[in-house]
Amino acid sequence: MMTMPRTVEEILAHADELAARFEEYEPSDADELDVGAVMLLRSAIAERSQAERHLIAAVRRARESGMSWSAIGTFVGTSGEAARQRYASKVA
Repeated sequence: MMTMPRTVEEILAHADELAARFEEYEPSDADELDVGAVMLLRSAIAERSQAERHLIAAVRRARESGMSWSAIGTFVGTSGEAARQRYASKVA
């Protein structure tokens, strides 16, 4: 673990070291991200977030209509207790 510089001289030396590392940096192909893969990941994350919001709304409606946690768990693919633990605070 690197210790943080404490004196002005240490801070300046550290800054010089970082500046040199930046100036000498040569990116390699391994450093580059596939833009298409990044776009797909971002899109999938946004879709998952939207789906989770829909699921929470559906669980809220199910609870309001009197559906048990056990029944909800069956629909979401978990036990009733797991469904309750995951969604109870979100639908309260």
